[in-house]
Amino acid sequence: MFTSQGPSLRELAVQALSSTEHGYDLLAPKFDHTPFRTPERILDACAEALRPLGPFATGLDVCCGTGAGVDLLRPMCREHVTGVDFSSGMLARARAALGAEDGPGQTGPAVHWVRADARALPFAGSFDVAVSFGAFGHFLPVERPGLFAQVHRALRPGGLFAFPIGAPQPLTSPWYWGMLGFDLAMRARNALRQPPFVMYYRTFPLPGVRADLEGAGFTVGLRPLEEFGRRGDGSPHWRLVVARKAA
Repeated sequence: MFTSQGPSLRELAVQALSSTEHGYDLLAPKFDHTPFRTPERILDACAEALRPLGPFATGLDVCCGTGAGVDLLRPMCREHVTGVDFSSGMLARARAALGAEDGPGQTGPAVHWVRADARALPFAGSFDVAVSFGAFGHFLPVERPGLFAQVHRALRPGGLFAFPIGAPQPLTSPWYWGMLGFDLAMRARNALRQPPFVMYYRTFPLPGVRADLEGAGFTVGLRPLEEFGRRGDGSPHWRLVVARKAA
């Protein structure tokens, strides 16, 4: 599951017993060598689905981590791309990997890094497109409306908010039981220890997400990511959610 360059089980345990923010500060140097990083296959499929909707002038990677979404947006944006995250450790890793704002020899759009909580984004009407990858498990369902409202506020009229979402796992899948077990373990951890480490795999179902996006003012569309095939009922295993702010 983990490479020799990734964190040890002891390091993961220390991270899980920390706060969400400090845990990611600790994990940042080795994050890209863990299964928690969004796989390139998903990033490539999302880029392929999003590219025809551009090009864009400006882009935002919400909860950017080590910058996978920033890297995806750079070829699609003319002016600048911004990554925002509340973990200074993850931002430092992203900056080291992808470059600092106006760095020497930089080509393409300028890259900016901003430390901020996604529930209080310091932007208003600034971006044509926003993306997010692998971060929504860090928000409780009750926090989703506020999170989506912050992204809506950060976008220009007509702007897009895009992110992948997987279909629910069937009861017969080992992934279903693995994710259920992980979520139960995290709930027990958070009931017994403070500050909490918020990370759940089963709190982001499409119907509720769609309703919260619409409540924030978005019009929601879905694009199947056909690279991942379809389930027995014909529905795709993965979709790209494309939420548009009214022009």
